[in-house]
Amino acid sequence: MKKIFLIFGASFLMLASIAQSPKISIIPQPVEVKEGTGTFVVNASTKIILSKEDASIKKVAASLNGEISAAAGFALNIAVGSRLEKNAIYLQLLQTPDAKLGDEGYRLISSANDVTISANKPAGLFYGVQTLLQLLPNEIESQKVVKNKKWTIPAVSIMDNPRFAWRGLMLDVSRHFFTKDEVKVFIDDMAKYKYNRMHFHLTDDQGWRIEIKSLPKLTEVGAWNVKKTGRFNFFTPPGDDEPRDYGGFYTQEDIKELIAYAKDRFVEIMPEVDIPGHSLAAVASYPELSCTPGKYKVNSGEQFMNWYDGGFSAMIDNTLCPANEKVYTFLDKVFGEISALFPFEYIHMGGDECAKNFWEINPQIKELMQREKLKDMHEVQSYFVGRVNKIINSKGKKMMGWDEILEGGLVEGAAVMSWRGMKGGIDAVKLGHEVVMTPNSHVYLDFMQTDGAIEPPVYASLRLKKVYELEPVPDGVNPKMIKGTQGNVWSEQLFNNRHLQYMVWPRAFAVSEVAWSPKTTRNWNDFIGRVEDHFERFNFANRKYAPSIYDPVIKAKKNEKNTLFVDFDSEIDGLDIYYSFDNSFPDNYYPKYAGKSIEVPVDAAPLKLISYRNGKPIGRMMTITIEELKKRTEKK
Repeated sequence: MKKIFLIFGASFLMLASIAQSPKISIIPQPVEVKEGTGTFVVNASTKIILSKEDASIKKVAASLNGEISAAAGFALNIAVGSRLEKNAIYLQLLQTPDAKLGDEGYRLISSANDVTISANKPAGLFYGVQTLLQLLPNEIESQKVVKNKKWTIPAVSIMDNPRFAWRGLMLDVSRHFFTKDEVKVFIDDMAKYKYNRMHFHLTDDQGWRIEIKSLPKLTEVGAWNVKKTGRFNFFTPPGDDEPRDYGGFYTQEDIKELIAYAKDRFVEIMPEVDIPGHSLAAVASYPELSCTPGKYKVNSGEQFMNWYDGGFSAMIDNTLCPANEKVYTFLDKVFGEISALFPFEYIHMGGDECAKNFWEINPQIKELMQREKLKDMHEVQSYFVGRVNKIINSKGKKMMGWDEILEGGLVEGAAVMSWRGMKGGIDAVKLGHEVVMTPNSHVYLDFMQTDGAIEPPVYASLRLKKVYELEPVPDGVNPKMIKGTQGNVWSEQLFNNRHLQYMVWPRAFAVSEVAWSPKTTRNWNDFIGRVEDHFERFNFANRKYAPSIYDPVIKAKKNEKNTLFVDFDSEIDGLDIYYSFDNSFPDNYYPKYAGKSIEVPVDAAPLKLISYRNGKPIGRMMTITIEELKKRTEKK
C-alpha cells in the first residue's frame, strides 16, 4: 500500500510539473522547435556572455538587458567570455558559418543551466533575442517593474530563419502625422515580430512630412492643414480664415535619428515620395509644378476625388505636370536630399491612383505626346516614371513603385509593389522585375477587421483569417523574383496612435508569420492560440489591439418569398452567439444561434448580438439595423 502511494505521489508530482511548465507561444512560428525538460531561471546573478568583443553584439546584448531590467527590476552583467559558466545567456557569432541560418537565422538552445543563441550575423542574434523574450513570461513586456515574479525560460531547441528577405510594414504619416517618438514605438513593435523593412509614406495630398532644405515651402506650407474631427473624406471644406496649424514634419536630423534607431533594431527604412498623383501638398507649396494654373491648398480631408465603378477622376488637379521641366528640376532636388539621408538601396516613387482628367485637356501634355510619340495617358505617366527612374538612379538608388507603373510599360530596373491584387506582381515578374506582394485583398491593415456595425467605416473589411491565408508566391511564378510581402497602414481614418495600434494588431502578427515562417508550418488554429497569448503580452506592454476575432460574422439573405434571414459565423472555434430582436441587450440567457438560418421578425428592432466562450462574454455587443441587413441582401 505504501509503495502504491509513493508511485501515485510521484506520478502526481510529474503531472504537476508538466502542467506548470511554461507554454511556448512564439510569433512568427520558428522553422523547428523541439521542447525539452526543465527551465532556465533568469535572476540578478545571470550574466550575458558575448563570444567576442564586437559593437553589434554589444548592442544586441544591451537591448536584451534593457527589456529584462525594465520588467524585472535588475540588470544583467555583460561580459566577453566562453561557454564555461552556468546561469548565463550566451550570444555567439559563429566562426564557421551555418548554411541553414543565412544572414538572419539563429539557433537557440536553453537548458536548466544556460541559454545559447548562435548566428552567422548580428541580425540573427537579434532575432534570436526576440524569440528568447517571447519564451519569458508575458510580464516581460511590462512597462513597470513586476515584483515577486519568477523569470523562467522553458528548455527548448530552436532552429529558425526567415522565408523572405523583405518583411515589411508601411506607415502613412501624410494623411495624419505621427510624432518621432510614436514612429519609434512603431519600429519597436515591428522588430519584436521580426519585421525588417519600414516603408515610410512621407508625402501625399494631406501633408509633406520631410524637410527638403532647398525647397523650404514644402514644410512651411505643405506640412499643414486644417484640423477636422469626424470621418475623413466627408469633412466640410475649410474656410479661408480657419488656421492651418494641424500636421507636422520631420527635420533631416529627425530622419537621421529614426534611421539610426531602426538600424539598431535591424530595420531598414524605405522613403516614399508619392508622385505624380497624390501631390496636392507639393503643388500647394509650389503651384508652378501643376499643369493647371490656380490656387491650391493642402487637403484637410474634404472630398476632392470622384470614385466610381471602374475608375476615378479629380475635382482638383493634384498631380505634378509631366510636361513641365520645372517638375524634374524639383524632383532632382527632392531625391538628391532624400538619397543623402536614407542609406537603404530603394526609393519608392508611388505612381498610384494618378487622376489624368486634367492632363487630357492640357495643351502642354498634348504637345508632349506629339513630341514623344505617346499614344495615351498611361504612356504619359510611363514617360514621367522613366524620367523619375533616371533621377533616382543618378543618386545611386534603385526605384520602386506601386503596380500602376506597369500600365504604360515598366521602366528598366524598377521593382514593383503589387497592391491591386496579385496580378500586377505576376505581370511584373514575367517582365523580369522583382516584386513585393502587398495585395489590398490581404494586407491593407487600415481596412475594417470585423463587421461595419462595430468598426469605424472604411473602404472594405479584412479579417485576421484572410490575412493569414495570404500566399505571396503565386503558382507558376519564379519564387526568386518575389522579394517578400508587406502590410500597409494607410492613415486616412487613423487620427491618433492608439487607433493606429488597434488597426495594426493582431493582423500584423499574421503578416509577420506569412513573411517569416515556412508555408508548411502555418496552422490557423495553432496561430490563434498564440495570438491570444500575445494579447496578454500587449496588455502588459500597454499596447492597444483589436479583439475582432471574437466578433461574429453576420450574413443576411432573402428567400424566394422575400423573407429576411440571418446567419452567424465566427473566425475561431468555441464561441456561442446570443442575439435579440427586441432592442434589449442579449446575454447567455437569450436565444443561442444553433447553426440554422434565423428568420428576422417582421417588426424586428435592431439586431443585437454578442459572443460568449465558456459561459463568459468575450465578444463586443454589436448592433445592426434591419435596414442595413436588407441592404446587404441587395449587394451582388
